[in-house]
Amino acid sequence: MGLPLTDQPPAGLPLARRTRWHGVLDLRHRAGRPVEARVVAHHRTGDDGVRDWLLVCAVPASPPRPRTDEDALMRWGFLESPCCATSVHDTDLRFCRSNQAAQRALGLDEEYLRGLRITDVLPTASAQDVERLMRRTLETGEPRHVENVVRAPGESRQHAWAVDLYRVQDADGRVLGVASTGHDMTEQHRARQRLQLIAEASTLIGSTLDVTRTAQELADVAVPGLADFLSVDLLTSFEAGQEETTTGGSLPLRRVAHRSVLPGAPEAVLQPGDVDVYPESSPPAQCLRTGRPVRRQVTEAAIPAWVAGDPVRMARIRDFGLHSVIAVPLSARGVALGVAVLVRHRRPEPFQHDDVVLAEELAAKAAVCIDNAWRYTRERRTAVTLQRSLLPQRLPEQSAMEIASRYLPADARAGVGGDWFDVIPLSGARVALVVGDVVGHGIHASATMGRLRTAVRTLADIDLPPGELLTHLDDMVGRLATEADTLGDEGTPGDVGATCLYAVYDPVTRRCSLARAGHPLPAVARPDGVVELLPLPAGPPLGLGGLPFEALETELPEGSLLALYTDGLIASRSRDSDVDDGAARLCRSLTAPAASLDVMCDAVLDDLLPRTPADDVALLLARTRVLDASRVATWDVDADPAAVADARKKAVGRLADWGLADAAFVTELIVSELVTNAIRHGEPPVQLRLIHDRTLICEVSDAGGTAPHMRRARTYDEGGRGLLLVAQLSRRWGARPGAKGKTIWAEQEIEGPEGEGFWS
Repeated sequence: MGLPLTDQPPAGLPLARRTRWHGVLDLRHRAGRPVEARVVAHHRTGDDGVRDWLLVCAVPASPPRPRTDEDALMRWGFLESPCCATSVHDTDLRFCRSNQAAQRALGLDEEYLRGLRITDVLPTASAQDVERLMRRTLETGEPRHVENVVRAPGESRQHAWAVDLYRVQDADGRVLGVASTGHDMTEQHRARQRLQLIAEASTLIGSTLDVTRTAQELADVAVPGLADFLSVDLLTSFEAGQEETTTGGSLPLRRVAHRSVLPGAPEAVLQPGDVDVYPESSPPAQCLRTGRPVRRQVTEAAIPAWVAGDPVRMARIRDFGLHSVIAVPLSARGVALGVAVLVRHRRPEPFQHDDVVLAEELAAKAAVCIDNAWRYTRERRTAVTLQRSLLPQRLPEQSAMEIASRYLPADARAGVGGDWFDVIPLSGARVALVVGDVVGHGIHASATMGRLRTAVRTLADIDLPPGELLTHLDDMVGRLATEADTLGDEGTPGDVGATCLYAVYDPVTRRCSLARAGHPLPAVARPDGVVELLPLPAGPPLGLGGLPFEALETELPEGSLLALYTDGLIASRSRDSDVDDGAARLCRSLTAPAASLDVMCDAVLDDLLPRTPADDVALLLARTRVLDASRVATWDVDADPAAVADARKKAVGRLADWGLADAAFVTELIVSELVTNAIRHGEPPVQLRLIHDRTLICEVSDAGGTAPHMRRARTYDEGGRGLLLVAQLSRRWGARPGAKGKTIWAEQEIEGPEGEGFWS
């Protein structure tokens, strides 16, 4: 190679900053004559870090090619191009010339195309779009790019084309027509469609933890993008939590969801919820047996074998022209869940191998989501069953208070939480109200709540006063926390702690005794319109241990409204709200008139809670009643065995006044035994009280501290059978401690008018 005649850099950007340079150089031939050459040179950096120039090409000027050879080469390149469909149109947009690729794409030879317009060859909406753009390109000279999907006449498969349009004009600028070049982008288009379906599936399938919704999302994604009809059927054994053997034979499947390109899915034989048995030769049974997808062309010979004994399904296949089917197993974690069946009857092209791969991917995504949803559904069902078994299903019958309640878990989908409430009938027509709040949410909190609720009912059954009951409950929570620490990682996660409010109301004395363990103050709305938070002594939350719980005793006039609740009610409206503000709003809500306590419960929740509570909420509203004085009889009894007969006589006389003469015999025996025991084993003063409530209650009080107990008397013992006799004659009986001494009580079933007539 010769040397350049000059070393002056070209004009423009300095050579040192260029990565490539091209131009014409005057070189000196080795023979000494000057040579003009076109050069392309690259600026490069070698391994040693030195930058130099690489001369790529130095082509001496050559004589021009003969025009005839050049025209032949151009014609061959235009007409014989195998992949680029090129056509030239005149100013009326009629075909002038088309190469072989364009003729194959349009399905006509050039002699038939010449003189026609694109809309004459393809009478479709996409062809009209192309012709409109051709007209605009002809008018403006701006090149256009368009992509469309067309099906040439006689072909079953659609093709996607990328078409470029540009105006053709001569050297003088005279417009001659429009040229179009098209490239078959079918595979790229199908790949984009598959990627789009996969992207939609990743965002749409599994948006909820609902099995039916998830199955329907699979159908919505695949139709019409992949199939004309899709059905999702689940194994009935999977729904029952059993493992189905799919090695052979027919399989029962339940239709969960389906979708069609036709309104109402008329080709569907089953409706969601229906169960059908698929024969062994059918594609769904085959794919479940092998664990692999099945792709079949629907032929007349194959139909009877697939739908043997099912004339309805056979008729649907023929009526709607089902011609191609894919059955894809739905399996997750190695367990068969069901099958998704994809069908084509409106698209003429059958399913291809790529469609099977795409269907598998969509089914795998849906199967995992369905399995997760079903596991969640089973766990939620278990949790809800647990929750319902732990909370009172209905409030017990009692006459001391009119009561309404509400419970709202923070996790509305799981339906479980740690808050609880309870209403416990006690002896002497009294009633106990309990509201508690366990730390945390979910099944763990719900299980802890169940243990505490059981403990409260047990302690309430032995008539412990509120402060003492909370002390025992505090000890229990401390033991639960110790057990959780001992179990470590294998145990139940989270801290064990709770708050609780326990109240006992006596409709005879109108007295209410309350104690709390770290719980919000109860509110009371009195009949005169005054609403206040009762000033209960502040007790520590349950589980701290070693600290006392003090009770408050107050008188509640008849018709007073007592509100017990958990902190989620007054502290969950917003992050900025405080407990005092929530308590004030609660008090205002209790003054609003309401047709019933149930209506008031709903009004309080609507007023205080946001749409999505941040914490569990329990609310218990109780309106006090007072037992009419005429339904209570009290007598002081002398500490003399001779006074037993007089006590029996007074009791029988009062029963006659109440119209309960039929209960006189049993009442005489109970009064005799209880009064005798109080005189013999207790300390004066002794008092007898009869209460006519829903049951007949007999109470005998004395100042002794010895607790009675029932024992089995031996054959020749003269005593020891009194409490056994009381237990046999009464509905229930027991003892409760008092401020001074104890009270032994027994309840009898009675016949006759009950309830509101006994209450003032």
